[in-house]
Amino acid sequence: MADKDALNLLKTAKGQIDSVVDMAENDRYCVDIANQVMATTSLLKKANLIILKRHIETCVRDSFKDGTQEEKTEEIIGILNKYLG
Repeated sequence: MADKDALNLLKTAKGQIDSVVDMAENDRYCVDIANQVMATTSLLKKANLIILKRHIETCVRDSFKDGTQEEKTEEIIGILNKYLG
């Protein structure tokens, strides 16, 4: 389950995406649209970090108890590769 803060960020991003679509459909100034896309991207990144932090604090930590730490470690490495790559 996502953290409340992450969920709020995702809901805000959803609203911003709807606004960006409206802006594009109404031929608003390109730079204004681009700025809103960047703002939405920032919200999504923040939400993602909160979600990944919670995953590490719960699922990854628990994997050391149930012996699945290698699998969980590989998941985190995969996410980091996508995030940084």
